[in-house]
Amino acid sequence: MGIINATPDSFSDGAELQRSGTTSFQLDIDKALFRAETMVAEGATFVDVGGESTRPGAATVSEQEELDRVIPLIAAISASLDVCVSIDTSSPVVMKEALDSGAQLINDIRALAIPGAAELLASTKAAVCLMHMQGAPSTMQKTPSYGSVVLEVFDFLKSRVAYSLECGIEQDRLLIDPGFGFGKTVQHNYQLLKNLGYFSQLEIPLLVGLSRKSMIGEVVARPVEQRLAGSIAATTLALASGARIIRTHDVAATMDAIRVNLAYSSAE
Repeated sequence: MGIINATPDSFSDGAELQRSGTTSFQLDIDKALFRAETMVAEGATFVDVGGESTRPGAATVSEQEELDRVIPLIAAISASLDVCVSIDTSSPVVMKEALDSGAQLINDIRALAIPGAAELLASTKAAVCLMHMQGAPSTMQKTPSYGSVVLEVFDFLKSRVAYSLECGIEQDRLLIDPGFGFGKTVQHNYQLLKNLGYFSQLEIPLLVGLSRKSMIGEVVARPVEQRLAGSIAATTLALASGARIIRTHDVAATMDAIRVNLAYSSAE
C-alpha cells in the first residue's frame, strides 16, 4: 500500500506535492498522479490517499478542506490506474464522496467511531480498515499508558470488529491495524511488533504502517528521509508475524522485502 499525503504538514512527504507558486497549500494533481503511477509500477496494489495529517500534534482540518484535497486526486487515480484506492479518513461525509469518486477501501484511524460511519459503510461493498489509537492525533503522544499494550489493543480491535459486524459490515470486508505510533511509546510499538502473531486470533487480515516512523528513528538515530533500512527491517519482522498489507512510502524497496519473505515462506 503506497502512501500519498495530500497535506502540507505530513511528517514525511506531503508538502512535496504542493502546486508550485502557491502560498497556501494546493495539491498538484499531476505530481500526485505521477507518484501514484510510480507506486503502481513498483508493485503497489493499493494507493492510500489522505487529506488530513494524523502525525502527533497535528491540527484538524475542515471537512470541506479535506474533500478539496482528496476527491479530485481519488477521481484521477481511479480513472487512470488499475489499483485499489484507499481513503484515509474518519469523516462519513468524506467517506461517501471518496467512494462515489472511485475509492474502494476506507482506512479509518478512529475505527468507525464517528456517528454515521458504520451505517454508511454497511450500505456499501467497500472494505474497511479498523485502527487502534489511544487519544487523538493532537495529544496522543503526550503520555501514552497501558497495563498491557498487546492485550488492550487486541481487545479494542476485537470490540470494533464485533461492532462492525453488528452494523452489517461483513467480515470479509474488514482489515485491522494495531496503530503503530498512534498513542504508543517506542517500547509499546516494539512490544506490538514482537507480538503481532497474537492478533491472528481475530481471523482478520492485518495491515501495518511502520514506514519512516519515530519508532524507527529513535532506534537508528536518523532523520525521516534516512529511515528506509530500518523501515524494511521492521517490515520483514511484521511479515514474518503474519502482516498481510504493508503501508509504505517506499514501495519498490518494500516490494523487495515482500518478495524475499514470500520466497522464504514457500521454500521447503
